[in-house]
Amino acid sequence: MAASTALVWLKRDLRLHDHAPLARAAAFERAAAVFFIEPAWLASPEFDTQHLRFVLQSLQGLRLRLHRRGLPLHVRLAPAVEGLAALQRELGVTHLLSHEETGPGWTYARDLAVAAWCRQAGVAWTELPQHGVVRRLRSRNGWAGQWQARMDADEAPVPAGWSPAGDFPTEPLPTPEALGVAPDARAGQVGGERAALVTLDDFLTRRGHDYRRAMSSPLSAEAGCSRLSPHLAWGTLSLRRAHQATEARIAEAQALGERGWAYALRGFAGRLRWHCHFMQKLEDEPAIEHRAFVPAFDGLRPGDTAPFAESDQARFQAWATGHTGWPMVDACMRSLNATGWLNFRMRAMLVSFAAYHLWLHWRSPGLHLARQFLDVEPGIHWSQMQMQSGTTGINTLRIYSPTKQALDQDPEGVFIRRWVPELAGVPLAQLATPWRMDAAMQQASGCVIGTHYPAPLVDERSAIRAAKDAMWTERRTPEARAQADGVQEKHGSRKSGLPNTTKVRRAKAAPAPATSSPQGELF
Repeated sequence: MAASTALVWLKRDLRLHDHAPLARAAAFERAAAVFFIEPAWLASPEFDTQHLRFVLQSLQGLRLRLHRRGLPLHVRLAPAVEGLAALQRELGVTHLLSHEETGPGWTYARDLAVAAWCRQAGVAWTELPQHGVVRRLRSRNGWAGQWQARMDADEAPVPAGWSPAGDFPTEPLPTPEALGVAPDARAGQVGGERAALVTLDDFLTRRGHDYRRAMSSPLSAEAGCSRLSPHLAWGTLSLRRAHQATEARIAEAQALGERGWAYALRGFAGRLRWHCHFMQKLEDEPAIEHRAFVPAFDGLRPGDTAPFAESDQARFQAWATGHTGWPMVDACMRSLNATGWLNFRMRAMLVSFAAYHLWLHWRSPGLHLARQFLDVEPGIHWSQMQMQSGTTGINTLRIYSPTKQALDQDPEGVFIRRWVPELAGVPLAQLATPWRMDAAMQQASGCVIGTHYPAPLVDERSAIRAAKDAMWTERRTPEARAQADGVQEKHGSRKSGLPNTTKVRRAKAAPAPATSSPQGELF
């Protein structure tokens, strides 16, 4: 393409391998790449310093690898339109290449502004799919086949090199402090494509054997889950590579007679399919970031149409900081706040507790969790926040008992004692329900309820009864039923290896099965 200059706009795709825009850029006369640290991102309510830390780590290695192959990678603090205009002036950009993005509302508004700028500036913008989310999808019928075709297709090739447009930037990447952001204090996962590939190989060859059994407990899940979710969320690993590597390992395990390995990894492979199923919901209906799938549920809980009242705010803060008086809830929240990761079942329990026990609207808890999750993927996140809060209209109510989860997933009390040291001296028999200790036992254990550790915020039985009554009363209305039918038609899974949700839409509440949600890997 004579006299053409391509600019690759990197977003949540910080890798060299299986990167269609980078592959396309090699056909142009000159090429460069850019990542914008956007002020709108830094100011967004779902942003956290750990996200910036992971991105900067990922950019560090990627920049070096691209430079070695002749592609300058610029990292600039600027709104996208402003930064693109500057690079066009500097480099004579004629074509903009990027992956499609399914993100929060500010990214959608930004992309509209970028499209308008490209038209005005005469820049041809090509957006390419990155995974199984289908833009401008007309119907969910046949969606799974499209997903399969994309995942089974060959990876985008890594070019041998590019002809550089302009000089190679030599300035170091900015630090969080230079950007006015506090440094990340969490001991979270390391970013970068190299770390992603090591993690994938380690899971498929060493850690993944007990995946199905290990995934539910926060103790065993820490090593037993794939830990690929931040790499998939920020694009240091393509979903296609994860899918194909998993299928190849399953085939190998079957050939070798390793039935346990094949069984475990088939469970993981199914969750990779769920990944794009949930993201597609936000792609098709961006409003679900702010309003319920079934509009009849809007206004049902406090914190929806108006800020929390003082009492609601107090319950929210207790939940967000791990001081609810329910040991398993508090241990999970404190662990998440400290590390940026938590396994799927415990995430679901945290949302369930906020939605039903505390009767809080899902938006504020969702924003808190988005900041705590290093692996936050907006499409999965908001779909799951609503599913676990009961506002999709097509899923049964998933109400988790914190006491049962403590007994089932932390039977020796190791996890609770690690993250709630106030309970260190409480006997194991009382550890899940310390408020049931008599006064003498509280004194002997060094944990006086109401002094050293809070009393439960709510009475579980009455809180759950009230929540169920309110939810089912609304769900049975003709308006809610009709809206739920629309949700099923637009967003429900089809014959695709994904369970169809129609059969459970009007079922009564039941415990959630261990494999009901993709949160452990992909939330």
